[in-house]
Amino acid sequence: MRPLRRLCCGLRRRAGCQRGNPRDSWRQKLLTPIPFMRLILLLSLVLLSSSDTSAQPSSWMEPFPAHTIAGNLHYVGSKDLASYLVTTPEGHILINSSFEDSVPLIRQSVEDLGFKFGDIKILLISHAHSDHCAGSARIIRETGAKYFVMEQDADSVEKGGATKLRLKASYTQFTPARVDRRLKDGDEVTLGGTTLVARLTPGHTPGCTTWTLKAGGLNAVIIGSPNVNPGYILVNNQGYPGIAQDYERCFRVLKSLPVDLFLGAHGGYYDLTDKHRRLLVAGVSNPFVDPEGYKRYVEDRETAFLTELARQQKLKAAGQPNR
Repeated sequence: MRPLRRLCCGLRRRAGCQRGNPRDSWRQKLLTPIPFMRLILLLSLVLLSSSDTSAQPSSWMEPFPAHTIAGNLHYVGSKDLASYLVTTPEGHILINSSFEDSVPLIRQSVEDLGFKFGDIKILLISHAHSDHCAGSARIIRETGAKYFVMEQDADSVEKGGATKLRLKASYTQFTPARVDRRLKDGDEVTLGGTTLVARLTPGHTPGCTTWTLKAGGLNAVIIGSPNVNPGYILVNNQGYPGIAQDYERCFRVLKSLPVDLFLGAHGGYYDLTDKHRRLLVAGVSNPFVDPEGYKRYVEDRETAFLTELARQQKLKAAGQPNR
C-alpha cells in the first residue's frame, strides 16, 4: 500500500491541492488514498454491476424485430429475453423490463411499432430475476409507469434481488424498484378495455407469474417459467422450504389454462425465431397459435422437474450431498 499512498499523495500535490484551501477540497477527497478493504469492496461492486449482462447468452441482448402477435399484443423483446407490449387507447402495459441495458432496445422496438415509449402506464414482470426485471427502475424513471408485482416476489424486487434461493449473483442482483401494487393469484390488471390476469405459478421464484389475456379474440398465455435452474435445491431447501410443492402447483395451473397463443418469458420457450420467420410468409396462419406446442412444452418441463426431484431425493436417502 505504501507505493499507492505515495502515488496518490504525489497526484494530490501535482493537482495543486493545499490544506485549508476550500476550493480544492473536492480534489483532496478524490485523491485521498482509499483504505485497502474499502478499495476491495468498491472493486467488487463495479465487477458485479459490469457482470449484469456480460456473462449471459448473447441472444439475451441481440436485437430482434418488433412484431404484432395478435390484436393489441406485440413483441418488443430481444432474440430471447421476451418483453410484450399490450396497447390500449388509454396507454400501454409492458411485460418484462429485462436488463437495464435492454431498455434502449425495448424502447426502439416500441417506437418501431409506431407507439410512444412514454405512453407505458403499467409495468409487469414474469418473475424477480435480473433478466426480467433489472431494467424496471429505469423504465419507471423514464415513463412514470406504475409497477405491479406478485406479492411473493415484491420484497425481492424492492430489495434488488435479495433472496435465499441458491442462484448465481448475476441472476439475482439488480437496482431496486418500488412496487405500487402487490398482486395475488387471479388478480386482474385492466387498462383501456384490456384485462390481464395474474396467475401464480411458483417454484422458479416464489412469485413467478404467468399472464393470460385475450388478444385478437384468442387466449394468450405468457408462461413465467416452469424451469429448474442449475443449483436449485428441491429437497431440504432452508431458504425456500416449499419449493417442490410450489413447482407442483405451477404445473397444475399451467395444465389448467385455456391456450391459443403460446408465449413465454424467453423466446426459446416457444420457438420465437422460427415462428417469427413463418409469420412473415404470406398466407400462413398465425404460427403463435400453438396449443399443442404449449402442451408439449409444459409436459417436458414437468418431466424435467420430476427427474431432478427424484435425483435429489435419492441423494438425500443415501446421505450424500446434493450436487
